[in-house]
Amino acid sequence: MAYLLVSFYCTFIALGAFLFGYDIGVISSSIAVPDFQRTFPGLSDAVTGGIVSSYTGGAIIGSAVVSFISDVYGRKMAVAVGAFLAAFGAALQGGAVTLAMLIIGRVIAGFAVGLMSATIPNYCMEVAPKEIRALLGSTQQWMIGVGINVAQWVGYGCSLYAGSFSWRFPLSFQVCPALIMLFGIPFLPESPRWLIENGKNDAARAILSRLHIKKDGSNKAVVEQEYVQISEAIAAERRTSVRSWYQLFFTRPSWRRRILLACGIQAFTQCSGTNVIMYYGPRIYSALGYSSSVSLMIPGVWGALAVFWNTLFMLFIDRVGRRKLLIPSMLGMGAVLCVEATLANYFDPSASHNGPALRAAISMFFLFSLFFTSLGLISWIYPAEVFPNAIRARGTSISTFTNWSLNLVFAQCAPIGLSRLGYRFFYCFTAFNWVAAALVWAFYPETVGRSLEEVAEVFGDVDLLPNDRASTNSTEPWQSVSEEAKHDIFI
Repeated sequence: MAYLLVSFYCTFIALGAFLFGYDIGVISSSIAVPDFQRTFPGLSDAVTGGIVSSYTGGAIIGSAVVSFISDVYGRKMAVAVGAFLAAFGAALQGGAVTLAMLIIGRVIAGFAVGLMSATIPNYCMEVAPKEIRALLGSTQQWMIGVGINVAQWVGYGCSLYAGSFSWRFPLSFQVCPALIMLFGIPFLPESPRWLIENGKNDAARAILSRLHIKKDGSNKAVVEQEYVQISEAIAAERRTSVRSWYQLFFTRPSWRRRILLACGIQAFTQCSGTNVIMYYGPRIYSALGYSSSVSLMIPGVWGALAVFWNTLFMLFIDRVGRRKLLIPSMLGMGAVLCVEATLANYFDPSASHNGPALRAAISMFFLFSLFFTSLGLISWIYPAEVFPNAIRARGTSISTFTNWSLNLVFAQCAPIGLSRLGYRFFYCFTAFNWVAAALVWAFYPETVGRSLEEVAEVFGDVDLLPNDRASTNSTEPWQSVSEEAKHDIFI
């Protein structure tokens, strides 16, 4: 199978996203076990919220500073630092003897995941051939789903045991994938685009050849053309190099547009209602009379189904346009939540004994996971592919910062919204999703089938296009690269 090696590398580095998903699924079950309550007695709702939110706070900081590591030292280094800190933070959580130790561990682990969640999509998109770029870029969301599902089943299994094992093992388990990443990263190739940007052209050419040339060598000329295209695009970007955050926002209108689009799609993810679904589910399971063990199994089945949908959609995500997947996804989520709100209005889970209606409400959660799949996958792909190489790390840092910030907002506001607005809270997310669909239809350009360098054409940055594209897409000749720059590129 072609591109097997690059697929393996992207799947391996996406273990960082597994840690992201694992914590989402493990912390609520760990806090709920009796021994955790005995170890840390008298936890108020505010303290419990602080334990959960400290992780998100660390991730916000990590996503904000990641470009200072990723741009200077490379994509691999940013992920390696994240893996080390993730292992350290997980060890502190699993061995916590005080509340302060637990929260510090969560802040460190969150900071680590903030670094990795902003870097992994960039790495995957920069090493992937354009034919399977979305497939490999979506490994982040796929691993998030796997992490959530593993955490749910680990939490379920450990809940059957008494003592500190019931919560220390699930929290400590995160050390294993973090250490596997830490020791495996030195064997991964660096991003060829980062190497070219930093003058290491021979190494970049060798990596592109190893990862993209098929066994029969039939595409060797295409890979060489790809190398030239990347080199020319980066040489053009050097003339408009960004040295400050002010320049990033105010140098080129097309860059501001890209930032708004990237931040927007991450905001759409958080505003879709997916986190509220995770919060609201246990109330219905309890109202149906399910035991606590069965109530823990239902999210496990939900998570397994989500992984299945992710896997299925990844198989054709490179063949179907981003817009064609996003718009039905958002319209579908809005419709599902509208039905959910209507059911909650007439059949209150806390008071109703209408079993069929309550089961229909649960089925809406499973249907929601199907519609969310496209948005979940593309929310990591689109930001990484719309930015040029010169600002990709900073651009995805801003978009991921948006994701984590809104994650924190909804984590704090969802319980309040549900208690005060009740079923009407779901109508808010119906509106969010339908407005998002309209915004995608009106403002989001299609990027499928283009190399990362050719995406500049979509945003009208003709001066950043490689020679062969610029000459056919501009009424003015593309400003040629200087002889000195050409020498720097091809030595």
